[in-house]
Amino acid sequence: MASIGAVRMFAPRTRVSSRVNKTNSLGRCQRSAVRPIGAAGATNPGVDDTTGFETMRKGVKVAAKENILTPRFYTTDFEEMEKLFSLEINPNLDMSEIEASLQEFKNDYNQTHFVRNETFKKAADNIQGDTRKIFIEFLERSCTAEFSGFLLYKELGRRLKVRTDNGIRARGIQPMKINPAVAEIFVLLSRDEARHAGFLNKALSDFNLALDLGFLTKNRTYTYFSPKFIVYATFLSEKIGYWRYITIYRHLQMNPQYQLYPLFEYFENWCQDENRHGDFLAAVLKAHPQLLNDWKARFWSRFFCLSVYVTMYLNDHQRQFFYETLGLNTTEFDMHVIHETNKTAARIFPEVLDTYNPKFKQHMDNMVAINEKLVAIDKNNAPDMVKKIQKLPHMASMTSELLTVFLMKPIDAGTVDLAPSQASMVY
Repeated sequence: MASIGAVRMFAPRTRVSSRVNKTNSLGRCQRSAVRPIGAAGATNPGVDDTTGFETMRKGVKVAAKENILTPRFYTTDFEEMEKLFSLEINPNLDMSEIEASLQEFKNDYNQTHFVRNETFKKAADNIQGDTRKIFIEFLERSCTAEFSGFLLYKELGRRLKVRTDNGIRARGIQPMKINPAVAEIFVLLSRDEARHAGFLNKALSDFNLALDLGFLTKNRTYTYFSPKFIVYATFLSEKIGYWRYITIYRHLQMNPQYQLYPLFEYFENWCQDENRHGDFLAAVLKAHPQLLNDWKARFWSRFFCLSVYVTMYLNDHQRQFFYETLGLNTTEFDMHVIHETNKTAARIFPEVLDTYNPKFKQHMDNMVAINEKLVAIDKNNAPDMVKKIQKLPHMASMTSELLTVFLMKPIDAGTVDLAPSQASMVY
């Protein structure tokens, strides 16, 4: 999944334990609150001498405190997801492109790509000061986002296999074949995401810090999305991830003096995983025309485009120093990624935002300024209640900016036919 994740700006927040967030025999998601945890979540926290980051134990970083822009973990109504893909409920489900995608994933083009060498640790040791801290933050956010994708895809793969009896006949429910092909694809998607997350976490260890992913699994906030929202959001997340990775890769190939760490040399092949994931989710949307051909589809297409673009834009502008370290202009980089992702989305979504309208960027920049004020309030020493009051006018301004962009005249799109050759055009 994209390193920014997807759709955090407006998503409802529900804290659940991943161990409790299993499904019963009917497929209904069970939720149960767990005790609140702080940023540390550790019994004996310490501090890394080099960077000042909190540690759970030696070499293990405390996960960054969650906020509205941090990568989230997702859950959904797995019973509804089963219905979406069931071949018994949907006997006319067009599986042609989905089955073609399955073969692509089976080929596992990147099986031997993520192999490290001695240059990683040497490069990390040469990165010091503020640059070291910002690199660690980048790696942590990216690892968390990829691991989030792994958890979601793994559970979808498990649930979309043939449902066994498991006592459900006693409740008058017959075992139901779901969709073995789609189930296998989600398992293979989780394979890719696990590979990415592990590679990034190993990179963190080059900086003498890593994440306890098992601890995150148990204690992270899980955000509920309905099945169709999962499809919209993950499609955009994978595609925007592709454009981010390939843009950084191409820039560093042309400007090798900014290649401070060898991770970025892997982005060319890596981004094709993101691209294939997005193509599969586009095939899912095309196989369900009801997700693309009515006013609700137009509404949600624009909504998720706006959510993903704004989340990335605000996140990146909070961390301009990182992109400057790579020799990138943050605004130019983000607008390029947004434009290209929007063009990709326009091949499948019925409507997209008009990102070339000059007012679009103006409102995006306005939101950056508002977000800077909100961040400043978070950093002051006022009581929490006072901070909430101080934020109210800025939150109202942010809402106004978001609504203004959302209500701008959109672009009619949705050719539906996603050209098979399109992936090759990006090389």
